[in-house]
Amino acid sequence: MPLPGPRNALTDIPGLTVGHATDTRVDTGVTVIRTDSVWTASVDIRGGGPGGRETAALEPENMVGQLHALVFAGGSVFGLGAADAVAAALSVEGVGLHLKAGAPAIPIVPAAVLHDLANGGDKHWGLEPPYRRLGFEALGNSASDFALGAVGAGRGAMAGVLQGGLGSASLDLGDGLMVAALVVANPIGSVYMPDGETFWAWPWEIAGEFGGARPQGDQDCSDPIPELSRLDSMGRLQAGANTTLVVVASTARLNTAECKRVAIMAQDGIARAVRPAHLPFDGDTVFALASGAVELGSGAQRQVRIGSIGSAAADCVARAIARGVYEARRANAG
Repeated sequence: MPLPGPRNALTDIPGLTVGHATDTRVDTGVTVIRTDSVWTASVDIRGGGPGGRETAALEPENMVGQLHALVFAGGSVFGLGAADAVAAALSVEGVGLHLKAGAPAIPIVPAAVLHDLANGGDKHWGLEPPYRRLGFEALGNSASDFALGAVGAGRGAMAGVLQGGLGSASLDLGDGLMVAALVVANPIGSVYMPDGETFWAWPWEIAGEFGGARPQGDQDCSDPIPELSRLDSMGRLQAGANTTLVVVASTARLNTAECKRVAIMAQDGIARAVRPAHLPFDGDTVFALASGAVELGSGAQRQVRIGSIGSAAADCVARAIARGVYEARRANAG
């Protein structure tokens, strides 16, 4: 049975670091995922209200298909300013595409944002939203170890009518092949079964990583959108007001189209952990990255191994969603 890596986190993939910046006054934050070089990547978007930047550059039919960093942020459209900061800082370091001698380096820094503008924090920022500042801070905080829960981009997240958060998980598939996920859970759907205690993701839990609760007896799962009236009163039934932001990564050598396939498969992890998922109100977005360290072979063997990576990525996504909410609520209870 595959087990988590040493950190049970995205940074079990060598070459990745993660940094948070959290503004408790505004009740928002930014999370930056930095690669140690340019990495192959793609993206799959299933939610009906996404907010992002440079996602088209990661489609297999387009140029580039690589990135130097990835940004998740609160703040809805204002949060995209965090990616501007990260791009500027990396360019100064000389990180990015070099298209002409003497010209600035051009970092590819895709981003995805969540809506946390109605969570009660001080959003009266006028002409100076905090996200550029938070982008610089998060990049500067990049490290192998990082916090989970209501931190970084997960600071103002909600999961249904409860507090959401940022989670991560990994799986070691052997022979150097590692798969991992980082998730910011802000979905309109519920991460809990009707008992309010058991995560939908419980079948994939490893070693009690999100509390170990198990369903007891029969439960009525017929309600397609639980807590509908409360969601409406909270203003969450609006396009773009909710989302699950995901990055999955592996040590495999994949091309952009293969990363796209892994991202598509990893979306299943959202559907396993959130009910319902991919609503018109959500912006569910999954990025897939590949470090290129492990060769997969060719022919049918290669396709089978890509399928194994995608399946493991979906499992990691489901676990990461539950871990993020669990850690956020546990910290709040403490």
